[in-house]
Amino acid sequence: MQQNKGIDKSQMISFAVLCLVLFGFMFYFQNKQSKEEQVKAQEQKTEQVKNAVKQTQASNINPNVTSGAIQTASLSNKELNVEFSSLGGQVSKVQLSEYKAYDHKTDKADLPLYLIDKKNSNYGFQFKDKTGKVINTKDLVFTPAVNGNAVTMTATYNNAVIQFIYTLLPKYTLDFKVRTKGLAAVTSDNKADFIWDYSVRNLEKGRAQEQSHSEFSYAFNNYKDYDYDGRTEMSEEKETLNWIGVKQQFFSSVIEAKNGFTQSKGNQEAIEEGEYLKKLNFEGFVQMTGSELNQDFTWYFMPLDLPLLKSYDKNFDEILPLGWSFIGWMNRYFFMWLYSVIAGWGLSAGWVIFLMTIIVKLILSPIMYKQHKLSAMMKVIRPEIDEVNAKLKDADPMKKQQATMEIYRKAGVNQMAGCLPALVQIPIFYALFRFFPNYIDLRGQGFWFAKDLTAYDDLIKLPFKIPFLGDHLSVFALACTIVILIYTVMTSGNMQQPQQEGMPNMKVLMYIFPITFLFFLNTSASGLSWYYFVSNAINILIILVIKYVILDEKKIHAQIQANKEKPKSEGKFQKKMREMMEKAQNQQQIQEQQKKKK
Repeated sequence: MQQNKGIDKSQMISFAVLCLVLFGFMFYFQNKQSKEEQVKAQEQKTEQVKNAVKQTQASNINPNVTSGAIQTASLSNKELNVEFSSLGGQVSKVQLSEYKAYDHKTDKADLPLYLIDKKNSNYGFQFKDKTGKVINTKDLVFTPAVNGNAVTMTATYNNAVIQFIYTLLPKYTLDFKVRTKGLAAVTSDNKADFIWDYSVRNLEKGRAQEQSHSEFSYAFNNYKDYDYDGRTEMSEEKETLNWIGVKQQFFSSVIEAKNGFTQSKGNQEAIEEGEYLKKLNFEGFVQMTGSELNQDFTWYFMPLDLPLLKSYDKNFDEILPLGWSFIGWMNRYFFMWLYSVIAGWGLSAGWVIFLMTIIVKLILSPIMYKQHKLSAMMKVIRPEIDEVNAKLKDADPMKKQQATMEIYRKAGVNQMAGCLPALVQIPIFYALFRFFPNYIDLRGQGFWFAKDLTAYDDLIKLPFKIPFLGDHLSVFALACTIVILIYTVMTSGNMQQPQQEGMPNMKVLMYIFPITFLFFLNTSASGLSWYYFVSNAINILIILVIKYVILDEKKIHAQIQANKEKPKSEGKFQKKMREMMEKAQNQQQIQEQQKKKK
């Protein structure tokens, strides 16, 4: 008799003990973390004075400007604190009041969250005067005037007046109007070059993950079309961009031009370490009428929250990288909806993910049942396959394969049915790969020893760096790897090994996969690792229930014998495979005959 290479009752007990140990380990560190949080001192909040205008030093900003000549003005509402610099008349500081940034020194998200600070953003309008000299507004010194929720920045150049009028509005919006008077006497240009240099600040724990999500985003064709660019260079010479933005993992800085940017181009460069992740440069032209620059713009400094992004009706929701086509649909209309419904019950984020996993498994349970029933059927007919392989030991490999397929056909076993669960789970995996690191409701949500489910947990810190792994080990990733290995042991017992020489051992490849998975998950969102830990633990329990409670091998054997007595109708796939094998076998026979003639 063929021995069962699956899992026996002693292995069941071992698995249960392992799960208890892992959960005990997790609860221990959850309690440890809660004690640390109890002794944390409350952060002292600093109040920013609304509509304040103050003097700041100009040294090291522009060597042509006298020290002490630079002024700043500020506006605030419940969402944004915005500061403006008289040098260039531009936004010099943007704080999102309702969010915090991660502090690598304290390993906590307790810093004020600034999208713009320390001169990481610099923009201006460039044109030539009639002598050919290049003028850029970012080099001019403006005079600020505050009136309610608006700041007017005024500068003069050769008697021409240039005004930037900023108005702070709700929903993370800053209206930006450019008005000039007398500029036509200075320049003959019919368009101005808008140049924006922006360095992305590191706001999250997972540097590599946040860096990979930092890129250009833009809309065109009257807001209908959207594109993004994470490559070295971007070029949209033929399109008129409605808005251009720099997207980060959870936030975005966007400028909208009411009449669009033309001949747009940009480049970006990754920064390997330090306070910044990427340096991006954008350049696009805006129209001038009669050599006067009178254009309307809007700045948005916003969190990537899907309902908020949709509310603007400017295609901003495409900034959120939830995946293309069906993948994005699953995230938008299923996973986000499911998470919000369960979170509404008052559960913590980790337990919400736990229940999400169970619900997804219940939906997929009919497919899993068919998969394991097929596995049981293949186990029953394994002695016949081994017998055929023994008889045709010295025969042509093609004949062995044909004989094996004939056994499957007579038994009513469709091997392709076993691929269906894997094919179904591929889009689900990719959807969740996009969901966990980008869903802002999960940002900052801790669970046990993971302080943020959108970043990795680094409970086990290493004194050195391992290539592709980093300087830490994620406990969630380790736990996930262990249960995947157990699942692999349970499901690889009935796998037929290749009979041809030189073919790879599939079992070995299956055992290597979980190890490589560790390298992938170690720096990924811990929410993803937690989901797949629960998912594979449930897979193991389902296998045990199906194997020991639902499926009866005697009944399956009887069903196979009954299938053998029935007249067989060859399916399209089986027919195609048979014809391909027969053709290959005929070609092989012809080649052998030609060799004998030689």
